[in-house]
Amino acid sequence: MRTISISISDSEYNQFGISKDNLSFNELVRIVNKRVTQQALDNCVKLAEKYKLSQITMDEIADEVKAVRNAKVNH
Repeated sequence: MRTISISISDSEYNQFGISKDNLSFNELVRIVNKRVTQQALDNCVKLAEKYKLSQITMDEIADEVKAVRNAKVNH
């Protein structure tokens, strides 16, 4: 097994919720993936709010999907 050393700032350490100084690679990947996933979700929510998609009902979404599918079939 090999060991690598990575330096991060105190704010990054806290931002990623790291609680110990020695991590396995799998732990590091899990922590980073969790943070990246949260950022992607936050961006999706912001975009949905910006374009008023967060106000669409499930029935409206289903109607939109049907319309797109029908348009593909008719072309």
